[in-house]
Amino acid sequence: MEKSKLVKALLIASGIIGIFIGGSLLFVPVAFQASAGIDLEGNINLLSEVRAPGGTLLIAGILILSGAFMARLTYGSVLLTCLFYLSYGVSRVFSVIIDGMPSSSLIGATIIELVIGGASLYVLVYYRKKHKSV
Repeated sequence: MEKSKLVKALLIASGIIGIFIGGSLLFVPVAFQASAGIDLEGNINLLSEVRAPGGTLLIAGILILSGAFMARLTYGSVLLTCLFYLSYGVSRVFSVIIDGMPSSSLIGATIIELVIGGASLYVLVYYRKKHKSV
């Protein structure tokens, strides 16, 4: 995949966000979730359930960021960005429909996830069309 400045910026931004959120969920979940009004204090089972996807998101963020600097990882990184961010965003929309409106910080996260996921989907479709016509 050709790496334009836009693709590189998308991978850098989404990778850094993934690393920050994943690292926060893995290493400081109580404080991080408290910023969204979620109380995890003393709930060992819930802490385990929060840390596990935090580690996954941290590793995904590292792989996504790597794609900004290593050409052989670019396509996979854009695909991973699309899958991770759209699945989080769409799942949060589903939760709003089923469970109701969460805090404003979680609504903001939903919007960011959908925008990043949508942008990465656009990149995948654009480059596929561009290379099919050649």
